Amino acid sequence: MSMSTYARRFGIVAVSGSVYVGAVYLGIQLYGGERKGQQQALLGEDGNKTTSYVMDPRRTATFQKIAYSYDDEIAKDEFVMGINLMRRALLYFHATGNVLEVGAGTGRNLGYYPSGSVKKITLTDSSDKMLEKAKEKLSGMSTAEKARHEVMVADASQLPYPDNSFDTIVDTFGLCSFDDPTAVLKELQRVCKPDGKILLLEHGRTKAYTGLSSYLDKHAERHAKNWGCVWNRDIDKIVETSGLTLEKLHNFHFGTTYYIVAKQPET
Repeated sequence: MSMSTYARRFGIVAVSGSVYVGAVYLGIQLYGGERKGQQQALLGEDGNKTTSYVMDPRRTATFQKIAYSYDDEIAKDEFVMGINLMRRALLYFHATGNVLEVGAGTGRNLGYYPSGSVKKITLTDSSDKMLEKAKEKLSGMSTAEKARHEVMVADASQLPYPDNSFDTIVDTFGLCSFDDPTAVLKELQRVCKPDGKILLLEHGRTKAYTGLSSYLDKHAERHAKNWGCVWNRDIDKIVETSGLTLEKLHNFHFGTTYYIVAKQPET
């Protein structure tokens, strides 16, 4: 499929997705809950403050709990907002060689890696139950596809691979869930070859619509509790602090979705 075809589809999806997000945003503003502040703790049944889910480092337990329903919960939203198309485009146009995917979860990128330019894909995640779902998907794929995939539990901040191991590293919607996303990006640089690419598809706060970012801040605790995801992180700042050099940056959905192609820091 040509770049122009993807561009046209991106345009259609971006418009429809933006309308959808706008409707959801307005609805939640009217009917949303009453959480206070980005880092304020939730109240327990006894009325006392509990641990902040935004700051709680034990998010893997949440991923373990939601693993079996995760795909069903988010599939419709991702379809309406064109996330699947973004995943496919990011990998089709930019992934090559030996690929490492961190925060792979249930394997929502499976089937999107090109068969010609990508030789091997290693899927990693801290949640073994999430990866069990990815393995189930792989079991239904062709023998050739199974052969080029490897699945293993690994901490993205401490990867068990030597320096300069991979041609391409992929993270889709993982920076919201890592305890220290900047440290993870630096670790990805360590295992990425000097001429390799780091591909990111992320969500976070928007610079263009402060009202939307305020909403993300207000409900960050509830969202982190339910999903293990801190959805109001400053992706621009995280990437900049990590030292990555940006080759491409596109924003969608009122600036909350980030499509990034990056490379090693320039020396």
